[in-house]
Amino acid sequence: MTLNLDTLSRKELETLRADVDKALSRVSARELKAAREAAAKAAAEFGFSLDELTGGTKAPKVKAAAKYRNPADDSQTWSGRGRKPQWIKDAEDAGKDIATFAI
Repeated sequence: MTLNLDTLSRKELETLRADVDKALSRVSARELKAAREAAAKAAAEFGFSLDELTGGTKAPKVKAAAKYRNPADDSQTWSGRGRKPQWIKDAEDAGKDIATFAI
């Protein structure tokens, strides 16, 4: 199929581009499905499922439970992980023990 792009209008070219993008998306989805099926078949030949080989689906990250609470504002908590919040730093600078904020 030969198509002379120089003879097409802007509208025709934009339509053609949209059609090509849709076609590429369909081809990509079809190839991805075929690749998954081939991988699952290869895994099955060795007695495994594809999930066993890839680790399956990953569990979502769970936010760590709060261990410390700001007595001045109950909505401010800290799990003890990561950077210390400013209210903890201020309290420590004032000589307070972090254990006093434990929940």
